[in-house]
Amino acid sequence: MSDPLAPSIDPLFTTLPAQQRRFKAVARKMGFRATTKAQWQTWRRRFGAKLRELTGYATLRKAPLKPRITETVPWQGVTRQRVELQVEPGVWMPFYVLIPLGRGPFSAVLCPHGHGNSAGKHATAGVRDHPDVAKSIAQHNYDYGVQFARAGLIAFCPDARGFGERREPGVRGGLTAKSCAELNARAIPLGQTAAGLWAWDLSRLVDYASTRKDCRPGAVGCAGLSGGGLQTLYATAMDERIRAAVVSGYFYGAKESLLDFVCCWCNYVPHLYEYADMGDLAALIAPRPLLIETGDKDSLNGASGLKNVTPQLAIARKAYRLLKADAQLKHVVFDGEHRWHGEISVPWLVAQLG
Repeated sequence: MSDPLAPSIDPLFTTLPAQQRRFKAVARKMGFRATTKAQWQTWRRRFGAKLRELTGYATLRKAPLKPRITETVPWQGVTRQRVELQVEPGVWMPFYVLIPLGRGPFSAVLCPHGHGNSAGKHATAGVRDHPDVAKSIAQHNYDYGVQFARAGLIAFCPDARGFGERREPGVRGGLTAKSCAELNARAIPLGQTAAGLWAWDLSRLVDYASTRKDCRPGAVGCAGLSGGGLQTLYATAMDERIRAAVVSGYFYGAKESLLDFVCCWCNYVPHLYEYADMGDLAALIAPRPLLIETGDKDSLNGASGLKNVTPQLAIARKAYRLLKADAQLKHVVFDGEHRWHGEISVPWLVAQLG
């Protein structure tokens, strides 16, 4: 029930219109505008370095991986392992590995989870022990790690920092609770961001995959929904070893989807809008294969819906076209809300990774 004594908000006294004007004035000063391959190479080098700086990715340091396999069990027609990995000095990441039946080595796919009721790696690995996770898997078609493993890829399903077993101290609400906002609030004053930390951890998974005999050398992809799409977009932009990617439910103009409508704080990278938008991140991925999934009724697309998606796609398309790789960028629009579609993207990624 609304408070009858609460005054209505007078637009005269709000800051949002000024921030919208500033966005228009300062946005994308390092956006993709190359018209020759030489210009693209220069832009990619400079903007790639700037992105690593803004996200804090450049501040992170490697440590020995020291992988520990703690579980190996049959799982939904594949084999599931639980593994722990050191991603930076004293920082460990637990994850599931879903191994297809048959004889390897297999091409690999990283499957970062999204933001809502995932319990971290549980949703993408199809672990339905928690009722909220089971409901989320059904609602969002969330078990894409299992889908890829059944299609013949070895799938790595990690806990992102702030989720699952990696929840920060003091977070309440059990396994499905998340502390990604707290993570970013602490990281930013230290010159780091959640986006950079997550991308780094996926890069360490690429390092680990290269040590496994059941993984084909050089054949690693990445795919994720929502916050997993965020992780996929950033990680693939900053690690060229990721050979192909699927970004689902996380590709749209930042002004409508992240400025006008504030999402969780974990989405935000200081100064990013001054330099680039999502289409520019995708242009960093060119000419590697990239498939973008968009639900035509996804509210996160912004107030104008698909009209907020197509300009970002056009930015990326210019880079792919310049590199004569236009066919490597694919956009799938499906009838539905915010969810993993997968009907085209799963066989597509399998094909891209050979």
